[in-house]
Amino acid sequence: MSVNSPAKLARDTHPDPKRAGQSGPQKPGGDGQFSFAEARSLIGDLAKPNPRIYWTDFLLSIIGGFIALHATLHVPRLFWSEPWVVPAVIVSYLATVLLFMRSVMFIHELVHLPKEGFNGFRFVWNLLCGIPLFVPSFLYYPHMDHHRRKHYGTEHDGEYLSLSHHSPWMIVGFIGQALVIPFLGLFRFVVLSPVCWLIPGARKLVHRHASTMVVDPFYEREDASKSEMRVVVVQEFFCFLVGAGLIFRHKIVTGEWFDPLWIVAYSVAIGLLTLNEIRTLGAHRWTGDGAEMTFEEQLLDSVNYPHAPWISELWGPIGTRYHALHHLFPRLPYHNLGKAHRRLIEGLPADSPYHKTVANSLTAEIKALWRRSRDRGKTAESQPAKIAA
Repeated sequence: MSVNSPAKLARDTHPDPKRAGQSGPQKPGGDGQFSFAEARSLIGDLAKPNPRIYWTDFLLSIIGGFIALHATLHVPRLFWSEPWVVPAVIVSYLATVLLFMRSVMFIHELVHLPKEGFNGFRFVWNLLCGIPLFVPSFLYYPHMDHHRRKHYGTEHDGEYLSLSHHSPWMIVGFIGQALVIPFLGLFRFVVLSPVCWLIPGARKLVHRHASTMVVDPFYEREDASKSEMRVVVVQEFFCFLVGAGLIFRHKIVTGEWFDPLWIVAYSVAIGLLTLNEIRTLGAHRWTGDGAEMTFEEQLLDSVNYPHAPWISELWGPIGTRYHALHHLFPRLPYHNLGKAHRRLIEGLPADSPYHKTVANSLTAEIKALWRRSRDRGKTAESQPAKIAA
């Protein structure tokens, strides 16, 4: 672990006292430890997901996203000479990215929702969002490794990179990969899927290395059970149909190869992926070095963004802006995370480590990450000199 401990890094980016106080009064003191029992007593009634909220939020988001997508595609063609076309396209493009981002982020909830009572929601999400946008739910099944105490931050965690211990160029590359991921997604479902169907021996390799939404590109997914593999094959088949349609539809209908939808779809994909990469950079402080981390190190390595909800909800929708709280209680439904956070801030002792998970802003956290990456090793190198002095 770095000389700069997660606790120190959390203090460095913790909100100023005036702003932190906006969350309400805190209990005067405890033993400086996080108590699950105390926290559960404060938020225990918030664990039940409300299906009506899930259905309403998702359907409005995905339908609005497709309406905005069609506006982005067709408004320039139909009204190209009008002076308002450019601002209209910019607005519709941004709306497409934000609404699709919100829709896609429900994949995170699918993993944590109870198996009973939400099968219909899972089916419709895949039908309207997962498959059309090349993010079927099977890609996210290994997400639970990220929540296992023994796996978090290690090679077994596909959603973690030791960014604080590497060059800032890794951060740049992490964001820049948004330019190539759309092509990789199309390749996965239009090329590799048929390869797996025709050459069964290729399935294991593809499943391990090209079937997971990951942060760590070297993560290897475990082999799937027969029931899970049936889901994988069905979902990838329909993704193949969508991909083939995207490639050939314009040629079939008009006789011309170039499809304007390609430009719009690629632009939306880049916008969505870039926004998600930036969100991910702020979800953790990335202080782990690959070794197993203690509970408190894991807690202080994750971040909550309760401030400026009208902005943070755009880049961190469906509860993802309360990432530290989610790691503590993964089963809490996204629509109750804000209320749960306020109760914990008000009810936990002032010295509870939970208060150190709160950050002022996403930009402040990413700047702090950049500084840690840029200055990696300097603290450790200067430590012997200080001791000698």
